[in-house]
Amino acid sequence: MKKKDYVIVFGVGSGLGASLVRKFLSEGLQVLAVARKETSLSNILADKKALNRLITSTADVTSSGDINRIFLDATSKWGEPNVVIYNAGAFMKTSIIDATEKDFRKCWEANCLGGFLIGQKAAKLMVPRGSGTILFTGATASKRGASQFFNLSVGKAGLLMLAQSMARELSPKGIHIGHIIIDGQIRSSRYSQLESKRPPDGLIDPDAIADLYWQIYKQPRSAWTLETEIRPWVEKF
Repeated sequence: MKKKDYVIVFGVGSGLGASLVRKFLSEGLQVLAVARKETSLSNILADKKALNRLITSTADVTSSGDINRIFLDATSKWGEPNVVIYNAGAFMKTSIIDATEKDFRKCWEANCLGGFLIGQKAAKLMVPRGSGTILFTGATASKRGASQFFNLSVGKAGLLMLAQSMARELSPKGIHIGHIIIDGQIRSSRYSQLESKRPPDGLIDPDAIADLYWQIYKQPRSAWTLETEIRPWVEKF
């Protein structure tokens, strides 16, 4: 297969993950879409366009063995990735009184540890080449620990600090690190019941978010974005 620019998207589902896959495919890149479960990939596989440039796989983003397998498969086919996106996460709203160690650990691993494992692996491949982009999906919880949201906030705040540290170390080596805070609900089947309760454009269009990721990827190194936020016009902040 002819070598082309390609992206690995971790955390593909029916919302933002699928939009990211479609956006980068539409711009001509090859895409490796990774989800925890095979069923999460059915949405993108239903679109037969450009499937010759799409590979799908399943992995646990908190497993170093799974991550090594994904990157080994990708590099053997296409070489070093041009861009890697970490879009995985986990959330469990609960009182600190009722929380369990198991739930807390699960959320922290999905929101933060996975970002470290994938960010480190991507950096090891990109630094020798002197170029590449690594993007992390954040949330409102990245900067604010709301009541009963600690399971999300602790991991997402850690992911933000990871991105900042990586950027300060790797930017001089030609690696662009970006962290995008999604402040609000993304329009998807998960939040379909909210559509009728919100004014027009009250939920974030996942395709519009994907456009932003693409813009960040294409930025010249004289004007790199590290942190940015995206929210619908009705969101209070």
